[in-house]
This record gives sequence, C-alpha cells and structure tokens, in this order.
Amino acid sequence: MADGDPLLTSQWVVRICLFLVAAIAMAGGTLQMVLGQPQTEPRLDNVHRFMAGVYLSTGLISLWAGITVRQQGTLVYLLALGVLLAGCGRLLSISKVGLPKPAAVWLGYLIPELVLPFIIAGAHYVSH
Repeated sequence: MADGDPLLTSQWVVRICLFLVAAIAMAGGTLQMVLGQPQTEPRLDNVHRFMAGVYLSTGLISLWAGITVRQQGTLVYLLALGVLLAGCGRLLSISKVGLPKPAAVWLGYLIPELVLPFIIAGAHYVSH
C-alpha cells in the first residue's frame, strides 16, 4: 500500500489506540517524573522516577508508531504486549496489597490496559 492511499479501517483502529496509549503514557510519565513517590525513602523515589522515564518514552514510541502505522510490523505487537504486561503488573499489585482508593480511578487504568492490547494486536493482524 502506497503512502498516498487511505488507511484501512483496521489501521485507523491501531492508530487511534496507539495515540491513546501515547497520551496516557506521556501524561502519566511526565506527572510521575515531576511528582516522584511522595512520603517514601530515596530508593523507592529513585525507582519510581526511573520507571516514569520508561513510561514517558513508551508514550513517545507509541506516538511515533501511530503516526507511521503503515510501516510498522512487530513494534506494534511489542507495544501491545508492554501495555498488557503493565496491566498484569497492576493486577498483581491489586491482588497482593489491595485496590487503591478511589477504586474507580484505578479500575479505569486497569481495564484499558487489559483490553487495548487485544484490540491493537487484532486490528494490526487484520491490517497485515
């Protein structure tokens, strides 16, 4: 498919989902980088801000992949896997230490992390 051809519907789905992941990761990564881990020890704040940088960079990569969705192959599946693993980490945390308050906010993070990867991977598979 040439660059001038319109995107397939499935490519639009992948693009929109990647833009959503990008917006969440860039905003969340930036916020967590600035806020750090309040009321904690230096080691935990250090790890928290490091992971915020990883989160932010994943957002930038997702943005780029969404913009260049026609040229992407395995990268889209790897980004989807990363989102799914992040959701699994959140699920593990909830099972070990409980659901943070307010519950609706944290479930609002968790549900897309467990659903979007399958939408992204499925739509990308259809595109190719």
